[in-house]
Amino acid sequence: MDQPLAGKTIAILVANGFEETEMTEAQRALLKAGATLRTISPEQGLVNGWHGKAWGHYFPVDKQVGDVLASDFDMLLLPGGERSVAKLQQSPHTRRIVGHFLDAGKPLAAIDHGVSLLAIPGKLKGRQVSADEAFKADLEAAGAVVVDEPVSEVNSMVTARTLDDLPAFVEQVVKTFGEAASVRKAA
Repeated sequence: MDQPLAGKTIAILVANGFEETEMTEAQRALLKAGATLRTISPEQGLVNGWHGKAWGHYFPVDKQVGDVLASDFDMLLLPGGERSVAKLQQSPHTRRIVGHFLDAGKPLAAIDHGVSLLAIPGKLKGRQVSADEAFKADLEAAGAVVVDEPVSEVNSMVTARTLDDLPAFVEQVVKTFGEAASVRKAA
């Protein structure tokens, strides 16, 4: 079985209220591709997902967001979820981690509300991002070029508008992360 992400560690950054399906579908595909996944959160012990119109399952937190260095991870996944993203936006640790990935050109993926975590002033200059209309102004203020496409991939950054785009997003994430991993192995 081909495992292009074997030996790669991916951080999944979430807080209570993250969109459970956006995390678990990507998680399942990335595990199948051989990745090691670590859940990073401001929560202690467990983080609670949001599924449909109600609270979902609890997931173990591997590390608290304030205790990790972005350099310890090869790739970053930012699932959506209005509650989760609102909490993560309040944390300077979120900006530090996301900023590191953007500055270093390391592979990252964000979907739905998670795309809004990329809106760090000066970090998105000229970068193409797929995002829902609700996040367009903040992303453009941070320098992004917002496109009206379900999924966008440019320079190892995968973004998707909504939960409806999840299957295409997951497929693109595995492809992009796998390609980035093979390039880094060859280097």
